[in-house]
Amino acid sequence: MPRVAATVPLHETQKYQEGRVFTSFANIVYERRGSAAWISLNRPDQLNALSLGLLRELDEAVNRARNDDDVRALVLTGRGRAFCAGADLKEIQEAQATSTPGDPDILDLIKPVFGALRSLPKPTIAAVNGLALAGGLELVMTCDIVFAAESARMGDAHSNFGVFPGAGGAAILPGRIGLHRAKYLLFTGEHVSAREMLEMGLVSRVVEDDALASVVEAFVEALAEKSPAVLRRMKAVANRSLHQSEQAALTDELLNLRDHMRSYDMQEGLAAFREKRKPVFRGY
Repeated sequence: MPRVAATVPLHETQKYQEGRVFTSFANIVYERRGSAAWISLNRPDQLNALSLGLLRELDEAVNRARNDDDVRALVLTGRGRAFCAGADLKEIQEAQATSTPGDPDILDLIKPVFGALRSLPKPTIAAVNGLALAGGLELVMTCDIVFAAESARMGDAHSNFGVFPGAGGAAILPGRIGLHRAKYLLFTGEHVSAREMLEMGLVSRVVEDDALASVVEAFVEALAEKSPAVLRRMKAVANRSLHQSEQAALTDELLNLRDHMRSYDMQEGLAAFREKRKPVFRGY
């Protein structure tokens, strides 16, 4: 599906604080912290529900991170007591009542935006600070690694409102936590603790609420010392392996290694090992 252009200007202002650059849109905040881009959903009074405006701005922010060579990783989080409580059902209902045939709707935006997050060649990290429900849980699942605050709770919740998932609730969740666990969450609409999601395998690490940002910052700065070329290839091969036979995945890995052996980063890494120094990678 082609990218849906914004129908209204994306209003943004830049602020500078303690060496950080903040770009404040109407519904999100884009921030450079060291080598990482942080995108904070910023509709706290609506529990960061996914509106058309938020999705357009998220699309812009993800593309900005993709095209900035100095950005080594992308972090998604939320302002307030929620990461994201799902789609803005009030806006959807109002749009259905007033739209005309051919008008873009929320699905026209979710598909390319969530797809852009899944296919981003840089590591993506969800810093789940509170509720992540329905579309919010689906947004979490676009990320490579999930850190969650101790108080965070996650679930599908679509069935509570007679809504069908459209961004991975039924299609991706079973592969992340197992079919029967996924069916339980899908059918009941219940949300569970971050610790339970850790046990199910969706969450990578649970930390104290007030330590979430600092732990994720330290993690992404450690990633920045790795070869971007290695991380990019690892992510691509690992993602493709889910849809291949074991032999096909091994062949894919070997072919990528063959190409990577000609890269600057591998030669730099071997030279640094030999010379007992820290490597300086360039990403190619």
